[in-house]
Amino acid sequence: MTARKVAIVTGSGTGVGAASALALARRGYDVVVNYSKSAAEAEGSAAACRAVGADALLVPGDVGDDGDCRAIVQAAVERWGRVDALVNNAGVTSFGGAANWDAIDAATFQRVVGVNALGAFQMIRAAAPHLKSAQGCIVNVSSIAGALGIGSSVAYIASKGALNAMTLYFARALAPEVRVNAVCPGLVTTRWFVDGIGAEGYEKLKAMYESRAPLGRASSADDVAEAVLWLVDGARSMTGELLLLDGGMHLGAAQAVQVPGR
Repeated sequence: MTARKVAIVTGSGTGVGAASALALARRGYDVVVNYSKSAAEAEGSAAACRAVGADALLVPGDVGDDGDCRAIVQAAVERWGRVDALVNNAGVTSFGGAANWDAIDAATFQRVVGVNALGAFQMIRAAAPHLKSAQGCIVNVSSIAGALGIGSSVAYIASKGALNAMTLYFARALAPEVRVNAVCPGLVTTRWFVDGIGAEGYEKLKAMYESRAPLGRASSADDVAEAVLWLVDGARSMTGELLLLDGGMHLGAAQAVQVPGR
């Protein structure tokens, strides 16, 4: 068994997942870089982790498939003999919007929930025995969609609400051996929204978001990765927490009416 700690980061070929894998590698973790479609980008993510001294194992797999989840965990155990951290980052959405929320079909809804919620459950089930042995932790990359009921589609909102609820459940069920927390970003400045709604739509959304968030900014992938790293390698007395990382959007608009003094 390796003396170095080991982290599995699902969906770590691009965006928040890639940034989280690299942050963990810099902290001294060996890392499983998982992807389902972005093979070339995942190779780059793994190479970046190796460049800072980590052993990085590239493992393809769709977390919506239970067999793939078990194979991802088994690959880590065969390579290093342990799993200390699981970061459930893999996610998909359907950009439906509020105006035509009822246009989504059942297959799309089930796919979104199947990856974002069921996929996280399947990864936790596969990794739990190893995480317990290591006194490890789980970080679910959720969204303010699950807390505020806003987001790219009703399926995505439902999936992240389920993920938040599971975070609380598993914080109880896996205690005291395993800590379980979630980070819930708002708008993140990655290609996720550009791919989904186009560059023009993304710029409009970003401008609107930043005009309403009290801090006046969206988060970068590195911002989210810093929070993930802290929940993995710090926060020793924290479990069952849903960490909102949204520039204060959950507080309401920065221009909200203030009650005047006398």
